[in-house]
Amino acid sequence: MSSLYTYVLITAFMPNKRETHCNNQVDTFAEALATARQMQQNWMTYGVDFVNIYVEDVEGDWLETWGHDEILGNFQLDTIKEFLVSNDSVAVRVREHLGERSLFDFAVNLDESWKISGIDDRLSAVKNLLAGEGNSIDTNDIRLLDLVNSLLIKLLEIL
Repeated sequence: MSSLYTYVLITAFMPNKRETHCNNQVDTFAEALATARQMQQNWMTYGVDFVNIYVEDVEGDWLETWGHDEILGNFQLDTIKEFLVSNDSVAVRVREHLGERSLFDFAVNLDESWKISGIDDRLSAVKNLLAGEGNSIDTNDIRLLDLVNSLLIKLLEIL
């Protein structure tokens, strides 16, 4: 009987997983609330200059370049862009094929396609990229497939 009594006492005072999860959520919410209150107090104290406390380079061009981190300083993308504007015969064929489509957008998408690990998946992605969204180009057209293969071989050489 004493072991049953001990078990009941232990389980009665042990927090269960649900209580622990709720406590973690309450703690997280309390921290966020305290931070928001501090920010509001700084705003009341310093006016619009409170931004200087939270933004490191407030006078810089951070707003204009927001989200460009993955594009700026990307060696692979820079190499692809340089190739696409070059006089290389494959690059010329790609530009002719693209016509009025944005070369920069194509380069960004090509850079993303290049990150696909499976060769067949990468081939399919580049083929669809060259075919273009909403275009009625036959993705089994031999000229398109030849261009895709030539482009992939060229990218293997330069990247």
